[in-house]
Amino acid sequence: MKRTGILRILVIAGLIGLLEVLCRVGVIDNFTMPPPSRIAYDLWRILITGKFNAAIAKTFSNAALAFVLAVTIGIAAGVIIHAMRPLREALDPFFATYYAIPVLAFYPLLIILFGLGDAPKIIIAFMLGVVAIIVNTLNGLDRVPRVLLKTARMARLNPIATAIKITLPSATPYLLTGIKFAVAYSLIGIIGSEFVMSTNGIGFEIAFAYNNFDNATMYPLILLVMIVSISINTGLGLWEKMLLSRRGLR
Repeated sequence: MKRTGILRILVIAGLIGLLEVLCRVGVIDNFTMPPPSRIAYDLWRILITGKFNAAIAKTFSNAALAFVLAVTIGIAAGVIIHAMRPLREALDPFFATYYAIPVLAFYPLLIILFGLGDAPKIIIAFMLGVVAIIVNTLNGLDRVPRVLLKTARMARLNPIATAIKITLPSATPYLLTGIKFAVAYSLIGIIGSEFVMSTNGIGFEIAFAYNNFDNATMYPLILLVMIVSISINTGLGLWEKMLLSRRGLR
């Protein structure tokens, strides 16, 4: 393991240890937050008993669906927009200000259009993630070496074949950056929507536990979301480093 990785682990372990001590000595009231060791134990107990398995499955399945939609549609849209310069110029200001828009504000409208099921939550998560994919796809395609494009023209590849075989593989590191954002945004969109108006899912259970001062449920579920999100993004980060090292960029 590299020195930066070891340092990162030591910093995280140190912060967790400090938080543990502050909770144990009473600087942080246990009513406000239990010690991290207790939170980890409560999470283990929740997973073993299976009490919230349905809520966990509901949240992560919806987030996975929103993520897949954001990635597939976002990459396809990025390729199309990149090929159409006037459209790109028209949409650039929109992309630059998109995340200033409170997407959750559209939730009541989506409920009217699609009902109280999973569709509004998935659409919210998709709306949060898709623009990150589009923007990073555009950034990646902008940096494809011209020699590769000339090679594609010499080989008489059509636009679809060029995208699949040349430009998208070359832009993969930038695509992975967008994918990492999409993972986080998909979870934020689903859980945030479950907070607003839902009767199931991790977000609903966290909100219900918060309103009932049930720290033994609220903090472990928050920890579960953090573990899943960090694990996925860490895996993507390692894949990104491997791709860059193969290309001699790291």
